[in-house]
Amino acid sequence: MRAGESLPAVGEVLASLATGLWHWSTATGQVTVDAEAARLLGLPAEGTVLSEAQTRARLHPVDWNEITGVIQLAVAEGTLAEVRIRIMDEQGRIIRVVRSRSKPSFDPEKRAYELIGTLQEVTEPRPGTPAGRTAVTGDWRRSREAFLLDAGRALAEARSTEEVLRVAAGLAMPGFSPDGLAVFGVDGDRLTIIGHHGQQPGDEEPFTHMPVETDYPAAEVVRTGRAVYLSSPGQYKERYPLTWPMAAHFGRESWAFVPLTVAGRTMGAWMAAFTHPVAFTPDERSVLTTVARMLAQALTRAGAAETQRELTDGLQRSMLPTLGPEIPGMTLAARYIPTGGGLQVGGDWYDMIPLPGGGRFALVIGDVQGHDVRAAGLMGQLRIALRAYAAEGHRPDAVLSRASGFLHGINQAGDDTDLRFATCLYIEVDPVTGVLETARAGHLDPAVRMADGTVMVRATAGGLPLGIDPAADYPTTRLALEPGEALMLCTDGLLETGGHDLDTGWSRVRAILEGHEGDLEELADALVQAVHGPPSHHTPGPLADRRGDDIALLLLCRHGAAGCGPAAAAPVRTPVRRTMLTVAQAEPERVAVGRQQLRELLHDWPSSDQVDSAVLLLSESLTNVLVHTDADALVVAEVTGTSGERRIRIEVTDTSDDLPHRRRPGELASSGRGLVLIELLADTWGVAPRGEGKTIWFELYEADGAGGSDGPGAP
Repeated sequence: MRAGESLPAVGEVLASLATGLWHWSTATGQVTVDAEAARLLGLPAEGTVLSEAQTRARLHPVDWNEITGVIQLAVAEGTLAEVRIRIMDEQGRIIRVVRSRSKPSFDPEKRAYELIGTLQEVTEPRPGTPAGRTAVTGDWRRSREAFLLDAGRALAEARSTEEVLRVAAGLAMPGFSPDGLAVFGVDGDRLTIIGHHGQQPGDEEPFTHMPVETDYPAAEVVRTGRAVYLSSPGQYKERYPLTWPMAAHFGRESWAFVPLTVAGRTMGAWMAAFTHPVAFTPDERSVLTTVARMLAQALTRAGAAETQRELTDGLQRSMLPTLGPEIPGMTLAARYIPTGGGLQVGGDWYDMIPLPGGGRFALVIGDVQGHDVRAAGLMGQLRIALRAYAAEGHRPDAVLSRASGFLHGINQAGDDTDLRFATCLYIEVDPVTGVLETARAGHLDPAVRMADGTVMVRATAGGLPLGIDPAADYPTTRLALEPGEALMLCTDGLLETGGHDLDTGWSRVRAILEGHEGDLEELADALVQAVHGPPSHHTPGPLADRRGDDIALLLLCRHGAAGCGPAAAAPVRTPVRRTMLTVAQAEPERVAVGRQQLRELLHDWPSSDQVDSAVLLLSESLTNVLVHTDADALVVAEVTGTSGERRIRIEVTDTSDDLPHRRRPGELASSGRGLVLIELLADTWGVAPRGEGKTIWFELYEADGAGGSDGPGAP
């Protein structure tokens, strides 16, 4: 070009370089192209205006989606948008590949994109050649960074060695993804195969337990800590002639052996093999090295987690008992669920202890304070101590007293700043009679599901948690498990996990107990699922703290005519629902417990007025015993009959021979109205002398016109 001559027009320059111009506005939905751009799109070589649909029909569907993504990213970063686009003809065949470079902008008012750019044909390279590394997005470095972020996130989320290997096998590297992978470890002076992908099962045998001194690329990487890159079979054969025959039959063209290094120590090697030649440019080696480092860290984390899980599982299995042989006339089920975090072994435990003579056994459930190694250790020691005291033939109260002294002694001999206590429930079971002798140390009361599905919490006398007072007393409570009834013992984790307090947690568990119709094992699974399974996500508790807790669960069922559960009641017998309670002179607060148990017994009674009357009469009867005698009171409440024709009978027994008598209290009198109320509210009532003491009883009928009495009826 001579001086003074004007420069050619931009369009002429671009046309001479076989470069077309195009303009796209999403506001109008139109794409304007010049003659060269139209030719590249497979159209007649003349300038034209196309709709978005017409333009999209000329492009590969995957590339159209890539264009929209790259444009948004380029606008956000203020950079050029560079994209490789495959052009299609009317039959859907690829006719050429073009590269688009454009400067997009975004109009926030119109909420539309606008871009002006160039189109230029590029030669589609052979896979694996350096020119072929440009991804569809057009920016190989940007693709590499995105790939490494995705790979790092996926490897960080893998929880086991198997998951790590599965993630590694699915990695799609930008432009040069391998089709064969192998992860080598080191065991002493030999290589091991941790896992592989892209080979047939058994292909790894020649490489398993290979000495690290072998003339093999992975062995050299382990020895030296330096990567080995082999771009062709010729390089492999030249450098490793002895082991080349072992690799030749796989039909690969390039190999990368990269060290797996953690904290400066080479723990193995990672092999990536390719079916096409790879030059292993500095960028490609950088990607492989970075992936190898992330892979090594992920394998180390997974290995440590698996070792910890194996340790905790073994510790858990050694500390939790087997339930022993079958119990005649009874079925037992148990579950232990560790907390979701930490060591996954805490202080909760359960046990079944055969007792000397008579076929009796003891059920134990407890919870040592804390969720750490010390709690687990104390739990193991306490469980052994309880077994020893029970095997000596001690009664439940003596077993807990001795266990409390044992734990107190451990606390005194240890760190004064880390004193621990434990709650415990110990029940001696007679499988023949169903009698339960119960002692409780600060633990939850047991619950009973009756044969008709009614669920009641059985109030028991209790003492301090174990380990607080070495001389603590633990009074016993006698309960009876009727045929068809199931006993539930649990730790507080079953109730409180998921943000629940004891009240809302019990409501959740109670609904499962009342509604379940399967066997005891299925009931145990249903209770655990309600707390840890998908249903628990729909029943969160009122508390902000959603942390989980260990769960120990024991279920004991006494067989009825048809086994356990709601179907266990014999169809030929009148359904019976019964509860018993002792109220001592020194425990007047248990009158409230009696009222609560009666309401639970009558949970489905249709008349709330009758329920209130029954509760009032029970309270009056118990109060009369505590005030007017020196004896303790025994309450027996029993519901009999079929729905619509049921009756509730309540008996209050004491050892005093003084019979009650009617009185005519004055208007301001504070007592003397008990029998008056019974006579007014009960359908029938009476007083029955016993050999020692007496029983006051009364009945209420569910059905209207069931009959009643204006005076005392027969006992």
